Amino acid sequence: MGRGSHVCSVLGSVLLLLCLGSAAAQKSSTWKTLSGDAPLVIAKGGFSGLFPDSSDFAYESAPGAALWCDVQLTKDSAGICLPNINMDNCTFTPTAYQSDVKTYNVNGVSVKGLFPMDYKITDLLNNVYLKQAILSRTARFDGLTIVPVEDVLSKYKAPAVWLNVQYDIFYSQFNLSMRNYILSVSKQYVVDYISSPEVNFLKSLLGRVSKKTKLVFRFLDEHTVEPSTNQTYGSMLKNLTFIKTFASGVLVPKHYILPVTQDNYLQPHTSVVDDAHKAGLEVYAADFANDFLLSYNYSYDPLTEYLSFINDGAFSVDGVLTDFPITPSEAIGCFSNLNNSKIDHAKPLVISHNGASGDYPDCTDLAYQKAVADGADVIDCPVQVTKDGIPICMSSIDLGDVTTIATSQFASQTTIIKDIKDTAGVYSFNLTWDDIVKNLKPMISNPMLKYNMYRNPRNRNAGNFMRLSDFLAFAKGNDLSGIMINVERAAFMAEKLGFGVVDAVIKALDDSGYSKQTAQKVMIQSTNSSVLVKFKQQTKYNLVYMIEENVKDAAPSSVADIKKFADAVSVTTMSIYPATDLFLTNQTNGLVQTMQSAGLPVYVYVLMNEFPSQPYDFFSDATQQINAYVKRQSGVDGLITDFPGTAHRYKLNSCMNMGNSLPGFMIPAKPGGLIESMLGAAQPPTLAPMPPLTESDIVEPPLPPVNNSTASAPSSHAAIRMRTDVSILVTLMLCAAALMI
Repeated sequence: MGRGSHVCSVLGSVLLLLCLGSAAAQKSSTWKTLSGDAPLVIAKGGFSGLFPDSSDFAYESAPGAALWCDVQLTKDSAGICLPNINMDNCTFTPTAYQSDVKTYNVNGVSVKGLFPMDYKITDLLNNVYLKQAILSRTARFDGLTIVPVEDVLSKYKAPAVWLNVQYDIFYSQFNLSMRNYILSVSKQYVVDYISSPEVNFLKSLLGRVSKKTKLVFRFLDEHTVEPSTNQTYGSMLKNLTFIKTFASGVLVPKHYILPVTQDNYLQPHTSVVDDAHKAGLEVYAADFANDFLLSYNYSYDPLTEYLSFINDGAFSVDGVLTDFPITPSEAIGCFSNLNNSKIDHAKPLVISHNGASGDYPDCTDLAYQKAVADGADVIDCPVQVTKDGIPICMSSIDLGDVTTIATSQFASQTTIIKDIKDTAGVYSFNLTWDDIVKNLKPMISNPMLKYNMYRNPRNRNAGNFMRLSDFLAFAKGNDLSGIMINVERAAFMAEKLGFGVVDAVIKALDDSGYSKQTAQKVMIQSTNSSVLVKFKQQTKYNLVYMIEENVKDAAPSSVADIKKFADAVSVTTMSIYPATDLFLTNQTNGLVQTMQSAGLPVYVYVLMNEFPSQPYDFFSDATQQINAYVKRQSGVDGLITDFPGTAHRYKLNSCMNMGNSLPGFMIPAKPGGLIESMLGAAQPPTLAPMPPLTESDIVEPPLPPVNNSTASAPSSHAAIRMRTDVSILVTLMLCAAALMI
């Protein structure tokens, strides 16, 4: 109990987030729900996406949502909330209990484990502790006590409580009556919703519970047989008028409404919502979670998924059952009915990272087209050079990272160039432009591959490569506030390739007319101060210094040095929100304020939609992460992102300019709040203090002059390698001949 009360103070921001969500949502215009009211957010076992399902922490953290409890019965007919009838899956049990392992037939399925009806409630409350049942989620909040049903009905002050009874028939085999228990608590407390997948159980409650209590029939998998009628749930969906005789609503898996293909793409929505509404039934959709694999159509953005169910235009479900109640709350309260075509280029700037690289291969025509369509303010081009001296847009100098060269005739032309990296690669300067465009295809990036998360497979080789000149022509023809050209390895190109990349970029901009027009700002970004110094000497373009290191602040002398050659800075996400083991720390960080106070706008990089890229404090929600960077303190000036559409939509949300009236679910996460809520032994290791940026990190010697004697160097690397291979082969042949003699 002590730990449960502790969470109220340390997670105050989380509580406030959802506490205010419901009220804000009710102010929306008429919805396409059955009642016309805003959809209901139902927190499955509380905030179970972060805390153990049905724990005190989980329920305390979601008071603005209807609280869902999977009701289980104990040996002495007490009710507890437990997400699974098999306690092995969701609890820690004493070693002594392992001798109690049994196998039961649960609704036709043989289940081996420990079951609540074999124990008295005092045994479970005193000896059994909850754990996160989904192994991919953090276990740092494990060890919380089981919560009685009566506590959910009385303790958490939720706007609604939803009791789900999954196994009435099963419990009756042990002389336990779920019906009697539910009727008993209904006399003591207001139960807003009762659901069950068993027809006879719901029928047995008709006329015996309050008229304010809504009975909801829960659909399971289409091919599963409902025990009361001996019909499959799929066939029962065709007889909604029958369901209306004993229920006021239906709860269906989300794929009943928006089915997906086997390869995880959306199909057209079904008529389930429309049919149910015509029958007078409310429709609630289940199985929402931010940290599960979403359809590729959603670009790994859970907010987009919720909007497709509540803001489709053709229909709206009456509620969603979710492990992450904050995301549907923000969808309902701030992101419905937006004018997505609006573009105003206001702060923060949405800056693409290799185009819309979350949806298409980096730096391809399709990636740039998608970035513009998604509302990017600035699109970017990282410049590389080909063997024949053509500047191109490509996110990596190693073609193996971003093209299909590994399966091409050039796969064997690898070289090791220590100035670039220690492993072998085939570099852009090893091939001509014709070699690249005629023989290679782009390859989509997969930065979360270690989590088995792939970006849109249908687009994995889509699009065409672009020269810098192509990029500039494309950008000029679109409504953008600017372009960002990234220049790296300028010294290497000058010395080893005989290529002056700075001069080449300036010439390309001149040839495209950028030096004479002011409609679009030209931004040159580099991690090398020497590059920006040279651009400053020759142009009046906006120069952005990219700070590669994770730093907590910047010394005054370093800021003064940056201002000599740069107009803005780009900083890592960790430099603004330090994290340890994916939890935000409370480490003081003043980098943004320091730079902005010196007149240097701050851009943060790189934002992604995939939830493993975000600390837990952002609730596996890319919008919450963006909100933290924009709303905390003075906020960043720009967002560099693989998914411009997510950032652009954020700028349009109806809560964007509400000031002190900002809804709770749009208040940024408190750094260190989640760590403080953990018991000491569960806390992640302390993050070593990050260093400040100093003058020595910035000052570089001037760029070397272009070495004209190495102008043919791009091709000479392969020639040197070939000569070396031939000499080795000749030596081996001579040795073999000598041995034969």
